[in-house]
Amino acid sequence: MSEKSNARDLIVGTAARLFFSQGYHATGLNQIIKESNTPKGSLYHYFPKGKEELALECIQSANAHILQRFEEIFAAHETTAEGIRQFIYETANEAEACGYTGFLPFSFWAAVETSCISQQLRTASQNVFAGWQDIIARHLMLDGIGEEKARETALLVISLMEGALIITLTNQDKQPMLTAADYLSVVAKNVQQHQ
Repeated sequence: MSEKSNARDLIVGTAARLFFSQGYHATGLNQIIKESNTPKGSLYHYFPKGKEELALECIQSANAHILQRFEEIFAAHETTAEGIRQFIYETANEAEACGYTGFLPFSFWAAVETSCISQQLRTASQNVFAGWQDIIARHLMLDGIGEEKARETALLVISLMEGALIITLTNQDKQPMLTAADYLSVVAKNVQQHQ
């Protein structure tokens, strides 16, 4: 990795961690520069439009990572229901491993923060959820579920997963996510059986 791309990656990684853990408004560019241990000029070189442009990159990077995780997990499981369960279990374990701090549900950050910052960030966040819905629905359709029911089920999965994550973090207990994972895998199986 070149020094330049390394600085950019450090800036994006640090900004994402700070935005998702302490919020967009509470995160200053000086803090990102200091914690990423990169020169101030690097941030403005890569993100000349400043904090909003950096936040957009963080949203897109986080989304690319999550979509890749979905694909890998679905590829490793016989059914989408099993993949959904595994994805949520892994997310719950990740939240527990970081002590339930510094781990913010994407939906909370997107809904509370980005929607009131700019239309561009809100649109990017909407595209994230649409992408998640698309990938889950596509795999449900591969399991034989009709398109409309697959899209409805995918939306239910995302809603319950993100809601359970908020409760998990609030209670500092992964059980709400594990319960959601088990319930959603049953729902997905039942939808498939009734097609």
